[in-house]
Amino acid sequence: MPNDRTGYTGTCHCGAVKFVVNGPITRATQCTCSVCSRMGALWHGTDESGLTVLSGEDQLRLYQFGSMTAKHYFCRNCGIHPFSRPRLNPKLWVVNLRCVPDIDAASLPVSVFDGAHWEEAAQALLSRARPGNG
Repeated sequence: MPNDRTGYTGTCHCGAVKFVVNGPITRATQCTCSVCSRMGALWHGTDESGLTVLSGEDQLRLYQFGSMTAKHYFCRNCGIHPFSRPRLNPKLWVVNLRCVPDIDAASLPVSVFDGAHWEEAAQALLSRARPGNG
């Protein structure tokens, strides 16, 4: 199934939280931090306009740990984490692609963010993102 259309609907497991994430979605990121690895999320990053909560915002709860910077949202009914505000840039969203049934996650290239060693991984990623660093 192609992952290049412009909008995908996702939900938590029980359907109480429903959202749309804008595409195209051409890759995913797996984070190895203690939370993401336990939840098995595959993340897609997007800006503020790339995620719209359609319903169930009142069903969302917030989990934070460590630096208390990242905001991990989960459904209070089923416990599923559909999206988060990442520590690396809390103005962005990361959407759990495992909550978006029309995404063929197995067809996506997956990069790994070494969240288990967050400081070093963040520094390396930001260094690669600077102009002139290829």
